[in-house]
Amino acid sequence: MFAGGCLACAPANAQVMRLPAPHAQQAGEQAQTADLAVSAWSRADLEAWWTALRAMDGQGVKGGGLPAHLQPPADPQAWSKVGLPDVRGRLAQQGPSTPEAAVEMRWYRIRYAPEQGRWPTSVALFMPRLAAMAAAVLVHTDEGWQPIFDNQSGAREQWIRPLWVVFPSALTELRQHQMIDVVVAVPVLGGGAFSVSSAWLGAREDVEVRFQRRWWLQIGVPQATGLTLIVLGIFSLSLWVRRRDEPAFLLFAMLSVVWLIRNLHYHIELPRSAWGLEWFWWLTNASMSWVMLLIFLFALRCAHKRVKLPEQSMVAFVLISGLLTLPWWNEVLASPSLQHLANLLVAGLALLFVMRLAWRDGSRELRMIALSLALSLLLGVHDVIILSGRAWPEHIYLMPYATLLTLASFLYAVQRRYTGALSEVEMLNQQLEIRLQLQSTQLQAQHERLREAERQQALLLERQRLMQDMHDGLGSSLLSAMVAVEQGSMDQDKVVEVLRECVDDLRLVIDSLEPVAHDLVALLATMRYRLGKRLQAGGLMLEWDVQDLPLLEWLEPPDALHVLRLMQEALSNVLKHARATRVRMVTRNHGHYVEIRIEDDGDGFDIATAQMGRGLKSQQRRAQRLGGSLRIDSSVGHGTRLSLRLPVTRPEAPAEQSKPVSPTLKP
Repeated sequence: MFAGGCLACAPANAQVMRLPAPHAQQAGEQAQTADLAVSAWSRADLEAWWTALRAMDGQGVKGGGLPAHLQPPADPQAWSKVGLPDVRGRLAQQGPSTPEAAVEMRWYRIRYAPEQGRWPTSVALFMPRLAAMAAAVLVHTDEGWQPIFDNQSGAREQWIRPLWVVFPSALTELRQHQMIDVVVAVPVLGGGAFSVSSAWLGAREDVEVRFQRRWWLQIGVPQATGLTLIVLGIFSLSLWVRRRDEPAFLLFAMLSVVWLIRNLHYHIELPRSAWGLEWFWWLTNASMSWVMLLIFLFALRCAHKRVKLPEQSMVAFVLISGLLTLPWWNEVLASPSLQHLANLLVAGLALLFVMRLAWRDGSRELRMIALSLALSLLLGVHDVIILSGRAWPEHIYLMPYATLLTLASFLYAVQRRYTGALSEVEMLNQQLEIRLQLQSTQLQAQHERLREAERQQALLLERQRLMQDMHDGLGSSLLSAMVAVEQGSMDQDKVVEVLRECVDDLRLVIDSLEPVAHDLVALLATMRYRLGKRLQAGGLMLEWDVQDLPLLEWLEPPDALHVLRLMQEALSNVLKHARATRVRMVTRNHGHYVEIRIEDDGDGFDIATAQMGRGLKSQQRRAQRLGGSLRIDSSVGHGTRLSLRLPVTRPEAPAEQSKPVSPTLKP
């Protein structure tokens, strides 16, 4: 990850291996040896060669379209066996790339014999790597050497793309039962690096499988992972926009852009001009240092760490290395090999620091990132070895696969933070649930205390009410009777009557405390049970015309006592004064109010005279306290009718202040 992936525009060399080779290679087999001839050319010869190839356009001309000095050597002594792959690595010191610099034209001749004497309909040539200047493929025919492939248009990408050449079908048809001499022409600057791999030639459907697999591993996977990294970079940037306190997301978004620049040669065609190509490779090679820096900062921010001196040192190295490798300096300073070796050294130190931090911090995310950095560093070492030509000349560059490691570490870090956030939310929910349960228990206990206090308060108020009622009613009557008895002004019958009234009043108070569930009919039935015998003893026949009434939600014990006392007083008046033989109790439901009537067949009275008394006024006050109204109709000789109207639904404010209904005379 800290070293360059596909570290330069051309691979490096290895020692030439000379292997014995058969006289002719069978088609469909891998050619690991070739005949090599080297021609010393000038740059002018090279330009003439390229011009001739463009003029022939791969078709060839009869009599040989290539000038004699631009063809492969005809002298057998000029050819010698060479093992494939044939590699020359980058030198520490290289001569300047001037137009007059000498050119080596390296001719690799491979002789193929058809299987069972016949060539397949379509024949193709595949070489995993060919890193040099623009190569060409020639085939020897009866008319001479005929070019069938010219790679001038793709020379800039030739180092990273496998060579793929399809032979014209007419050529193989003409060469039935004959061997074919194939020459791969590889121009190389004098003393420059090059890499020529082994070759495969055979039926296209067989060889193309190898080519597609190589192309996918060398080109397809880096392109796919690079684009995937960009998508995740956009996703990471969106996370940072929402979470500005998480700089790791911003660093990863920047890393995805810089890594795309590093692997830009996998996605676009390289510049055509030499000046543009130099700056392009400076940009992509220098971006590897920025990749190293951003990954280092990303690892630290994932661990929520800031180390001032290492970070500043890394930034200084990236800036200085970028300046020293600018194209206008000498080729030693601008050498990609030295640049990537320096990156490897700094990356190793940074990796040791991150691994030490991961070991001490204990964070799984940081350990995963450290592991991915270590593996990426190994991939970078692998690519530097290929670049230097020490080993593995036909291996693919593995550094682009470090993108997968970076993606894995980022996704793991995001997954860990997501699951950690979920765990934290679950823990907070559990704590909140415990707190809610505790508060609920406390509130329930407080509610029980409040209910107990309210119950005690209600008992106290009820006790005070009963005491007041008994003092005003029962107590007053007993006190008056006691004074009269002491003074001798009340005979025994009168005393018995007073005591009976006191007992009735006490019973009313007790009955008002019975749970009647807001049922007015049940309350009246209780009163009938209490006063029935007394009415019967007084010679009154009670007619019970009581219908069902709706429940009165406002009917509480104090209100029930008012109703009972009002009815008791009305019945007592009938018993004492009316000289009636029949009394009738009636209830009716009128929708929004209910009515209770007491009618007798007694003597009646003058209503105008009765309004001057205290009894009627006392009854009207009780009706007002109930939120209802009292109406009395009576005339001399025609009996009396008392009507109490009570609302089904009573407003919150008591109706004590409402004006009483004026009684009217019965016509």
